[in-house]
Formats: sequence, structure tokens, C-alpha cells
Amino acid sequence: MRLAAPPGREALRTGGDLDYKRGMIIITGGAGFIGSCLQAALRARGEETVVVDWLGSGDKWRNVARHAPDRLVAPEALDAFLDSRPDVSAVLHMGAISETTARDGDLVWRTNVDLSTRLWHWCAREGARFIYASSAATYGGADRPEQFSDDPAGLEALRPLNLYGWSKHVFDRHVTGWVAGGAPAPAQWAGLKFFNVYGPNEYHKGGMISVVKVKYDEVTRGQPATLFRATVPGMADGAQARDFIWVGDVVNVMLWLLDNPQVSGLFNCGTGVARTYLDLAHAVCDAAGRPRRGAFVDMPEALRGQYQSYTRADMTRLRAAGYTRPFTSLEDGVRRYVHDYLATADAYL
Repeated sequence: MRLAAPPGREALRTGGDLDYKRGMIIITGGAGFIGSCLQAALRARGEETVVVDWLGSGDKWRNVARHAPDRLVAPEALDAFLDSRPDVSAVLHMGAISETTARDGDLVWRTNVDLSTRLWHWCAREGARFIYASSAATYGGADRPEQFSDDPAGLEALRPLNLYGWSKHVFDRHVTGWVAGGAPAPAQWAGLKFFNVYGPNEYHKGGMISVVKVKYDEVTRGQPATLFRATVPGMADGAQARDFIWVGDVVNVMLWLLDNPQVSGLFNCGTGVARTYLDLAHAVCDAAGRPRRGAFVDMPEALRGQYQSYTRADMTRLRAAGYTRPFTSLEDGVRRYVHDYLATADAYL
């Protein structure tokens, strides 16, 4: 496993007098990008895992080839599996329709809201823990650092720009409403607002693949790294900035939550630093050993009006909850991705 040196297997710590059962861990979307990296880390710790996903007819199976789960459950068979009341300690819900350009509202609702709701209530009934993927897309057109607070009190003011971000925002509001109202809740719960995650095992994602991988492919073909022209008045081309986070850091946050079951809440999962797309392009060129060459193209019409030109996670609440590990810099993360994966004969984790 090349993402990071995983911690040794140890009994999960309990919070005070709380007692949490051990059992299998379900990972929805466990053959996907973040899910398969999490699966690798859990297997390295010796956990029993159940992946809920489709492998399809392409190369997605390679995401779990080195760290196969104990069981693979098709998403359409998940309800029947849960009805059998398996011995589950935690559900890590990474599965979703994550395309920011998604247009089928009914399908997005069924997948991103209804399924998440069923899993929440199942975990509450069965005494299992529940960690789920939210998204920085919930912040919509926010363009100042203070607008990226994950304080639940500020949820009502958020205005997502696309269907995907809205669906994640709806479920965040459901969760915080249930908790505030005293409804039954999982033994531990955490919603993680993932910012721009990059790293190995994302190769099946098509148009949703990270900009790091896209720029690497361009520069290694001898082309300039192309970036969108800015659409914000007064912003220089390439100065659009995002909080880019190495997938190994995302996995570390989730492992820390599993090791600290007394911690619950809605948390940002970024680095707390906004870096420009020009910074990213330069980091890719440097890591690939290619000259820094860039070109600018107009933003596609399909993205206009729903493109976030600035994101930066406010990490105050996760730090206050006790998470102390440093986050990987953009340059170090890109270098690791290129040298340990993209430039090798086998780019999979």
C-alpha cells in the first residue's frame, strides 16, 4: 500500500464509558475512488469489510484487486443484505451519483438522499456507526474564506449551484435536523464535506476525474496544460482556486473517526488552503519533469453558472474535535501521485 503507512491494527478506542461493538464494516461505493482507498486501509488494519458497488465490465475491479473485500454486494441487493441483520460495526457511505453535471433529479434524489436516509435509520436501529460523504459543492457560489464554515447553524444560508451539491445539502440538513430534534441516531455519525480530492484509483471516473490526472495526461503527451479562462470579473485566468486534498489525507480522517467513536458531527474535509489552478498545473509539470507550459480555453457552456471559482475548507471544527495530523501540500501530493502511481507500470493502489 503506497498511500501512507497505515497504523497497526488495534482495538478501536472508546469515548469515556461508551462501548462500541466490533463487527464488519460496510463501504458503499467501495470499489470507487475514495471508497477503494478506504477499503485498502481497512484491509491493512485487518478489518472485515463488505463492499457495496458494481465492478462493471471495465477495469474498475483493479481498484480492489490487491485488497479484495470479504464480500461484494450489488447495490440493488443491499436492502436484502441489511434485512438479514448482519453483524455490522460501521457503515461508511461513499456511494453516490457524484457528477456535478448530473441532470436526472429523481435518480439523484433516490441515490443521494433516499439511500442515505435508509442507511442512517438502519444504523440507528442496529447500534452501528455511520460516516458519510457530503461535499464542498454544498457551498455553491461562496467566494470568501468565512463562507466555508461547516457549522450546522449556517446550513440554511447555503445555495448549491448544481443538482449534485443540492442533494448533498439536503441530506446534511436532514441529519442535523434529526440530531437537533432528538431523533434516534447512529452510535456515532459524521458527515464529511469532501473538497477536491485527487489520487490513485480514480481512473474510471470519466469526466469527473481530478484535474491532476487530466493535466498529467496532457503534459506527458507533450501538450500544454490547458486551464479555463476565468469567468469572475477581475480574476486572472488560472487564478481560480480550490482546496485540493490528497486522498490519503481523506482516508486518514476517516480512520481517525473510526478510532475516536466519541466524535460526531458535520465536518469539512479539505486542507484549509486554497491553491490556484495555475499552481496545480505547475506542480504537475514539475512532478512529470516537463517544462511549465499552459494554455487557456473558454469554459464550456455546461459549466457556466455552476462552477466554483474558489473553495477553501474551514478546518476549525475538525481540529477542535481533536484531529491533529498535518495535511499534504499540493506539491507533495501531486509528486506522490505522479511518481508512485501515474508514472509507474501499475497506477492502482
